[in-house]
Amino acid sequence: MITGQRYAIQQVGQLPDEPGVYRFYSTEGTLIYVGKAKSLKKRVSSYFNKSANHSRKTLKLVSEIESLDVTLVNNEYDALLLENNLIKQYQPKYNILLKDDKSFPFLLITQERFPKLLAVRNRKKNAGTYYGPYASVKAMYSVKDLIHKLFTLRSCTLQLSQANIANNKFKVCLEYHIGNCKGPCEGLQSEEEYLREIQEVKNILSGRLSLPQNYLINKMNQAAEALQFELANQYKIRLELLDAFKSKSEIVNPSIGVLDVLTLVEHEKSAYLNFLQIENGSITSTYTFEAKKTLDETEEELFLQGLANLRNEGTSRAKEIITNVVVQTVFQDFTIIVPKIGDKKKLVELSLKNALYYKKEKISQADLGKQKEDRVLSTLQRDLQLKTLPKHIECFDNSNLQGSNPVASMVCFKMARPSKKDYRKFNIRTVDGPNDFASMTEIVGRRYKRMLEENEPLPDLIVIDGGKGQLSAACEALNSLGIYGKVPIIGIAKRLEEIYFPEDSYPIHIEKKSESLRLLQRLRDEAHRFAITFHRDKRSKASIQSALLDIPGIGEKTLEALLKEFKSVKKIKEADEESIATIVGKEKARLIKNELK
Repeated sequence: MITGQRYAIQQVGQLPDEPGVYRFYSTEGTLIYVGKAKSLKKRVSSYFNKSANHSRKTLKLVSEIESLDVTLVNNEYDALLLENNLIKQYQPKYNILLKDDKSFPFLLITQERFPKLLAVRNRKKNAGTYYGPYASVKAMYSVKDLIHKLFTLRSCTLQLSQANIANNKFKVCLEYHIGNCKGPCEGLQSEEEYLREIQEVKNILSGRLSLPQNYLINKMNQAAEALQFELANQYKIRLELLDAFKSKSEIVNPSIGVLDVLTLVEHEKSAYLNFLQIENGSITSTYTFEAKKTLDETEEELFLQGLANLRNEGTSRAKEIITNVVVQTVFQDFTIIVPKIGDKKKLVELSLKNALYYKKEKISQADLGKQKEDRVLSTLQRDLQLKTLPKHIECFDNSNLQGSNPVASMVCFKMARPSKKDYRKFNIRTVDGPNDFASMTEIVGRRYKRMLEENEPLPDLIVIDGGKGQLSAACEALNSLGIYGKVPIIGIAKRLEEIYFPEDSYPIHIEKKSESLRLLQRLRDEAHRFAITFHRDKRSKASIQSALLDIPGIGEKTLEALLKEFKSVKKIKEADEESIATIVGKEKARLIKNELK
């Protein structure tokens, strides 16, 4: 790793002229940006080129770079995938943020004897083969229902091992008697026959509908030749169901084969991408997602980040990708094309229609949310008779258990929403014992002294969790800093939800159903939750340290050595016995693990 910005700039010239991934770190060692490059030397040096016409956001990124690290790869595609993996793992603040509204559903064919077909939302490694994602739960279940009508798949959770079946461990259930299952649990259906049907299910889920169609035709003809006309009619009904499904799902020429469609439309701070997976003229899966811009990324950069995510997830697998975005980057594993005419052009237009609809819905939701935020803040301003709209509110709370491990918290709401990056935790330094008033004076004083020193803008409203006493303690801190009266401050008491103002003898009451009171309650409850969580973690850490020191042979030096290696008590607890033994020896490691259990 290259450390120190000035030194980092000097070292840029030594970077190789090869493809790879670069990582920028802040002074705290936090990863703040991950990027890919065809030439690491040219790309990284461009950030430190004073003549470059960088945007304001990029200049801010460069000002925070303290160190950098690079990884060489074989080609641009490998760089794209590695970049995407690192962004998903570390979520650097200056990278594009990909967002889904929810976890999209998949259909899963399980990896076991006599596999099952399941609808799932979360993908697990080695669970089986996933198909999707499906943008519509209704569409997914319609496919699932069709498959269960066409083929007799089991729905039970029995472990159908050869030994269990041979020992007659199971009995057929109602599903067998009503014709939905052929009874593999009693050996009434062979694994070979069952897997043939599973293969046809995979063909349907992959969009290869002609294969299960031929399978059902052959089954129907075999039944007819054997004079099993009732069975032949059942296969005929299934064929009709499959034909109806095929006519609905087939939207373009079946000769198109396998390809992926990914289109993009931009807005001010976001881009919206729609993905369609096409096989033999049918859409086999689709979903739409949002990419948040952070550094005024180009259309191509936004597109490639979304594509990398799809390729990493295994959702996009085709050798040909069609889009509306002109991409200069060339990849060996697949081609990216902007079609001008024909069926492929129609598919791009269909995908764009989905992306535009998603964009419209998102903007509409954001507008409604902003209207609500403005309404709530205006109501709060009126109820508390504030001079300005309280866009930035901070709320304080204390937490201790009979004076042990006293801590405090501050939570911040901006535009009526939690701004978690601005939350703060406080260890009480100057107060002994359970003194909530003195603790409140300390933490409020520390918070705003630092903000004044760093020229940070003060909040529009300060909320204290507590009544007259806690509020007076907070006002004392503001007075000592010379900002009392410059920032509105109130206290909210839990019992009757009374609102206290400084120097007023009597509290006011806001209408119980008022949106402004609900906002204050959310602030108070969030500050309380944050303080309690911090206190619980600190108490747990202290108790574990105390328990470790009570073990014979474990002293301060041993604990110090463990903390130096594992960095925290939590990681000591998570470490295996062998790892601990490398620091303190086998006997002590065994004692420590037994105590932690």
